Amino acid sequence: MSQEPIAVWLTPNPVFHAFHSPLLNCLSQAGPVAHWEYLQTQDEGSSLEQALVSLKDYLNTLSQPVHLIGHGLGGWLGLVYTRQFPEKVKSLTLLGVGVDPALDWQAYYYSLFKHLRCPKSIILEQMVYNLFGEQNNRMTRYLLEVLRRDLLSSPSPHSLYQQLSGEKGGVDVPLFVLGSEDDLVVSPTAIKGWNRYLSFDRDQVWLNPRGFHFFHYFYPRNVGAKVCQFWGEKEKKNIQENQLISNSIF
Repeated sequence: MSQEPIAVWLTPNPVFHAFHSPLLNCLSQAGPVAHWEYLQTQDEGSSLEQALVSLKDYLNTLSQPVHLIGHGLGGWLGLVYTRQFPEKVKSLTLLGVGVDPALDWQAYYYSLFKHLRCPKSIILEQMVYNLFGEQNNRMTRYLLEVLRRDLLSSPSPHSLYQQLSGEKGGVDVPLFVLGSEDDLVVSPTAIKGWNRYLSFDRDQVWLNPRGFHFFHYFYPRNVGAKVCQFWGEKEKKNIQENQLISNSIF
């Protein structure tokens, strides 16, 4: 029988899978990490609702609560799920998710599109820099195609006509929020905004010095070490609490 995961990485927009893989390799040192993906069909409207149903169905197949972790839209999905089903989640780790969890790269893109009145190609080139920093011509062309594909296939509910806001607030499980000091999409201020909703004896906020919005791709070891440490602290605390309960019974 295969071993169940201790953690589940959430990817509702699989075009970014390659940028998550280095971190997933680092996280696997802590134990089995499952990679959940949701691929929206072209017939579906852009909404997280169906992705949430699919995630619920998957996590119901697991016998124990797990650590949930996601970047951007994946983190927002994990946040929505955790608020509904906290008993299924050991902890929640959010990468590049601001205090307004709906602020993903697409919301930022459509906001620029409306205000700058530039051709789509120019806005997307700007987004490549905002998300990944300076790149050579070959990498820029590749990243432009990735962003175009995500605009077509992601369940992000944002569009040129509306950019939604997410529900602010915390969760009833340990929460770790990570960001980057030079992220132009989800700023350090947006990450630090979580502090007003955190339990300071349980939750954490941490900023990597650099790496833009995909800081976990450029610095997977730094980020992986922080996340594994957070998971380890929560596992140790759970063991101690279980021991206290067991001793009080007997």
